Amino acid sequence: MTENLKHYNQLAKIFKYPSGPEYVAGVNEAFAMIREKYPELVESLTPFIEFINSNEPHKIEETFNLTFHIQAICFLDLGYVLFGEDYKRGEFLVHMKKEHEKINHDCGCELADNLPNVLELMALSEDKGFIDELGVRILIPALEKMIKEFDMARIALRQKMYKKKERVVLDKDEHIGNIYGAPIRVLSEILQRDFAGITFNNGDFEPEYGRNLLTNCGTCSTSHTPQATTTIRH
Repeated sequence: MTENLKHYNQLAKIFKYPSGPEYVAGVNEAFAMIREKYPELVESLTPFIEFINSNEPHKIEETFNLTFHIQAICFLDLGYVLFGEDYKRGEFLVHMKKEHEKINHDCGCELADNLPNVLELMALSEDKGFIDELGVRILIPALEKMIKEFDMARIALRQKMYKKKERVVLDKDEHIGNIYGAPIRVLSEILQRDFAGITFNNGDFEPEYGRNLLTNCGTCSTSHTPQATTTIRH
């Protein structure tokens, strides 16, 4: 793992709710950091940056909402991404709240497992074991699932589903389906580089956070089956 993870504070700004000029400034700050630390990733992110810098705030907000909130392509709450409606989602959220409280981190109006809040937690926490597990066991698998949702065939299938289930289906322009997919893919690549070589084996979960989340819920004495080993690939 890279020693200094403060750049995740900047990356978090990309996935914050776009609330005007400060959002655009935050995205450009993150882009400048990527250009400096990960120059080989700049090209894949350039269309997203151009979109952010060339559109009015209301257009950016609309695109963000149609990507992550309204008839969403994917969601930013990692517990839902990983566990859906399973009971583990609630347990994960409880653990995340505790980790935020340890460092007095304010999650604002979003949940503790919302992607930008988790990225800020990673930048602020000084618990290396927890950070390693958060990166490898939570963030990388969640982002992999999110990336799959940006496949155009899956988006088209999802639109057909909405047409069957809902009275109103929102038209999405050509940007919906790929613009926010680029920063998610770049974030995934950065995480895989920063946490390269770190793995967790079944039955050997550290720190306590991992054992509680994946083998014992922390609220009962039931032992649950752990997930398979996660391996980082270069």
